[in-house]
Amino acid sequence: MPANAAESEAEPVSVPTLAGQQPDRAWFARPGIDVARDLLGAHLTRRDPGGDVTVRITEVEAYQGEQDPGSHAFRGPSPRNQVMFGEPGRLYVYRHLGLHTCMNIVCGPDCKAAAVLLRAGEVVAGEPVARRRRLAAGAVTRSVDLARGPARLTVALGVTMTDYGLDLLDPDSALSLEVATASGTGWRLPDDAVSSGPRVGVSGAGGEGALFPWRLWITGDPAVSAYRAAAAPRSRSGPRSR
Repeated sequence: MPANAAESEAEPVSVPTLAGQQPDRAWFARPGIDVARDLLGAHLTRRDPGGDVTVRITEVEAYQGEQDPGSHAFRGPSPRNQVMFGEPGRLYVYRHLGLHTCMNIVCGPDCKAAAVLLRAGEVVAGEPVARRRRLAAGAVTRSVDLARGPARLTVALGVTMTDYGLDLLDPDSALSLEVATASGTGWRLPDDAVSSGPRVGVSGAGGEGALFPWRLWITGDPAVSAYRAAAAPRSRSGPRSR
């Protein structure tokens, strides 16, 4: 899985291998594609008075900041994306089409605006709580569908726009990230268990799978969301919307 030349020159950072170990700031400061790869199989837990929920991450997308035409940071800083230009390890939360809340983890060196979108996961603890949250947003019958998709994932975990900028490394944070015991050699999945391809719904150059194969998922995992290409642009001579 390619990263650009500038990122590949970054000094390697040791990846934690003990189950339950929380990454430090340097772990998040690595190139976005590397962080995305290592988030697969990790556990994200939301602690809440109404009940805790833990999700095993099964699908992610990497975005590389101002150099990436598919990134929200491509045109530079704005009030919406300002947290992306800060320290890694914080949440970038946004509303998609004004309807759905999506969650990213800021990564890469400070001010480089790289981030990883958490696209899907499996609820491995706290299913009754996650199911109650999902029922409020629409019925879900299968357990595997509770966090299968970026909007469902945030609903299952109770993530809202109030979590914008939340620091995953703050010991008092309601959200914490831990490694999972998904393989016998530690939490990092073997390469043959990971697939890659174009990002979902990204149009233009940023959606080119050959250039940006930065959607990563656990191969064959039923909790991975369905791939959908970006809609084709409407013709200027076509019918106008009302």
